[in-house]
Amino acid sequence: MEKEILTQKIKAAGYELGFDMVGVSEATFLKEEARDLEQWLREGKHGKMAYMENYFDKRVDPRLLVEGAQSVISLIHNYFPETEDCQPKNAPKISTYAWGEDYHKVLKRKLYQLFTQIQAWVGAEVPGRVFVDSAPVMDKAWAKRSGLGWIGKHTNLITPKRGSWFFIGEIILDLELVYDGPVKDHCGTCTRCIDACPTDALSPYQIDANKCISYLTIELKEEIHESFSGKMEGWAYGCDICQEVCPWNRFSTPHPGGEFKPLSHISSLTQNDWEEITEKMFKKLTKKSAMNRVKWEKFRGNIQFLAEDR
Repeated sequence: MEKEILTQKIKAAGYELGFDMVGVSEATFLKEEARDLEQWLREGKHGKMAYMENYFDKRVDPRLLVEGAQSVISLIHNYFPETEDCQPKNAPKISTYAWGEDYHKVLKRKLYQLFTQIQAWVGAEVPGRVFVDSAPVMDKAWAKRSGLGWIGKHTNLITPKRGSWFFIGEIILDLELVYDGPVKDHCGTCTRCIDACPTDALSPYQIDANKCISYLTIELKEEIHESFSGKMEGWAYGCDICQEVCPWNRFSTPHPGGEFKPLSHISSLTQNDWEEITEKMFKKLTKKSAMNRVKWEKFRGNIQFLAEDR
């Protein structure tokens, strides 16, 4: 099958699976991104996420993840909710991406379906792998190269006329396809995300994880330092502030499917409920959620920090 036809079929199949956009880029060394990542790590802006230093070469060269890789297929999936007021009033805030079913599982199911279909079209086993935050892959960089959007000043991917409430997945494979080109950066002079960040974690196109609320409430294994008292704005797991204020998100539309419909613990638990919840109950409630990434002790510490900060 000609690569032009195959590329069209792959994109059409991606849309049928529920993805909002599909783009393709050449699997090659990320020269500019490698330079920026090295500088970011050298400045210690990754905080205590030691894993960010691991597999540096693989992060910037997909051919080290899939031998002989020629193409990176990037796909984005909308998770913007039907209502932005899902949680009970004054409940500890949970980032929107963790409201529904664990996106790793949802996207991987769909990506494996697409990968299987590609193999069938080609009529042979094509070396490749599927990724959803599961390996050292610079997903936003590949989405940008695939023409799905630009990386905004808040370091999230922004898609023209659609916003930034998207999950990103990739299929890296040893197959030549037709490649898309990048789109123009439309952030302009806007600095709303930078101005709105209560911990000053953002500078144009760069984030200091040491100050980021998402990092402080999820990745940081230690207790949140008292210097952040009065700055957390009620966030117990993640943070959406920089996306909430982004002008491009006025174009966001609710996800039509049911995979990311808010789970019961998101839509019903009050502040008192979260403060009284047990470890056993926490694990049961978050089993199918992306919140299972954080351990009970850490989440309980976040809740206590917010309670003491009131």
